[in-house]
Amino acid sequence: MAGRFVYWMNVSLDLFIEREAGEHGDIEGPSWIRLGEPLHREFNARARAMSMMVQGRKVYEMMDPFWPNARTDESLPGFLREYGEIWTNIPKVLVSRTRTTAEHNTRIIGGDNAIEQLAVLRQETEGDIGIGGANLATQLLRAHLLDELLLFTHPVVLGAGRPLFDALDHPIELDLVEQGSFDQGVTMHRYAVRGALVGSAPDLTN
Repeated sequence: MAGRFVYWMNVSLDLFIEREAGEHGDIEGPSWIRLGEPLHREFNARARAMSMMVQGRKVYEMMDPFWPNARTDESLPGFLREYGEIWTNIPKVLVSRTRTTAEHNTRIIGGDNAIEQLAVLRQETEGDIGIGGANLATQLLRAHLLDELLLFTHPVVLGAGRPLFDALDHPIELDLVEQGSFDQGVTMHRYAVRGALVGSAPDLTN
């Protein structure tokens, strides 16, 4: 059975993922992200259940080297060190035109046919595959390869910033398959994407 590409993201109520470029670059993240221990433990459990992570370059370089270093940083709470272990050890794919090397169980996919390569990866991998990066997620959605959205919505209206997706040619319909709530007003909604391709890797050359 083919794997499922799951776009996992923290978002504002108006579906922005950041107000300023690079604001997720430290452990606490931007002030609008209400990420306490219970929510981070939820993240840990969901990340541990993933078969693989596929990340764009900007997301990957935000995670590395912070999370590998976090594994042994005794100044950090245990749930953060735990996520460091999960992220470092899980198989990862870095999608990049410029990077040629990567560590921590990471291989690189690049070039003009990166989406076609990811279609094959999806077909050959079982389980959920976490997707990180708005540009990457948009390309997969346009190719009908994005299976699910996993959105953790924080109670703030940013008004401007980086949207969850880039512009699309037509509406995409979703089906709600799971929802939940957490401390500080954070809610979780998991959606299945209608029209995602099922079965063998598609021909994306046309």
